[in-house]
Amino acid sequence: MSARPATVRVAAGQGFWGDWVEAPYRQVTGGPIDYLMMDYLAEVTMSILQKQKSRDPALGYATDFITQMERILPTVVERGIKVTANAGGVNPRACAAALAEVARRLGLGGKLTIGVVTGDDLLRAARRLSWHGGMSSRTSIPAARSATCAIACSRRTPTSERPRSSMPCSAARRSSLPGRVTDTGLTLGPLMHASDWSRDSWDLIAAGTVAGHIIECGAQCERRQLSE
Repeated sequence: MSARPATVRVAAGQGFWGDWVEAPYRQVTGGPIDYLMMDYLAEVTMSILQKQKSRDPALGYATDFITQMERILPTVVERGIKVTANAGGVNPRACAAALAEVARRLGLGGKLTIGVVTGDDLLRAARRLSWHGGMSSRTSIPAARSATCAIACSRRTPTSERPRSSMPCSAARRSSLPGRVTDTGLTLGPLMHASDWSRDSWDLIAAGTVAGHIIECGAQCERRQLSE
């Protein structure tokens, strides 16, 4: 078994959909990093993406992610940087297909492993539960029946799983595209995997969660320090 690294470098390239477009490029070229996390999703963003998907089944993901990845993908592959992004929105498979097409166009076919995380779309389950009276008493059955989107929000990305899982993170070059994973989860997952934290290492998990909050909101933290 290979030794775990003493330091894991995770850089934040996006804090929300529409964030500074230069950030991902500057992060991968500005110094050595192991992971680039890119956060795109908020509750209102999910509703926008769901509306887009309802109009076009090929949409439903953060299209800016594809444009940004096209610019940095050669560097990501060359330096072996792993990317975690919740840009998949309500259509992670379509997002992965678009990214794969960019990789082929850049001549990087076979050099990039793309992982897709699904299972967070609970709309059918919510409607089924509401029909059978299985929803919480605080949730009205009519509201559940008329809902257009029901998404589970994970607090860590499955990149924290060990290589024996269906989504290995041991590949030298890869991109992980989940749906609604929290901003902290995009950092916590890589830290758990790279440092081999167990699922009940609560102090470490708490520290990793705080680290995820800090780097995802890094610009805001920096402005606050300067103002003080």
